[in-house]
Amino acid sequence: MALKVLVVDDSQIMRDVLSKFLRNFDLEIAGTARDGEEAIEQFRAIAPDIVTLDITMPKIDGLAALKEMRKIRPEARIIIVSAINDKSVVLKALDAGAALFINKPVSEAAVRAAIEKVVGLKAQ
Repeated sequence: MALKVLVVDDSQIMRDVLSKFLRNFDLEIAGTARDGEEAIEQFRAIAPDIVTLDITMPKIDGLAALKEMRKIRPEARIIIVSAINDKSVVLKALDAGAALFINKPVSEAAVRAAIEKVVGLKAQ
């Protein structure tokens, strides 16, 4: 059974790009969300194994969403995908339970490396 992924970003283009890259793996894109509030709702509903999560989003930011997701389902692997390149923010995300941090603009190679690291899957 394929692992379920939730793709969270306020940019439709970024959600599409990440989904395209993730389809190269034995993963099911189980949902997408455009803000932290929607992300938490989707997270509760679909119980994903993996989440790609932006930090700068409307309503609830990615760090707050990350903390809530970790309370709900601590075993989920959450990969932060953000343009914020501030070391303190990266450390806050990792301290809050993020598995990895990928900088935007994101490349297919970076997504591949992240998925291989967090779940050991190889691209098809």
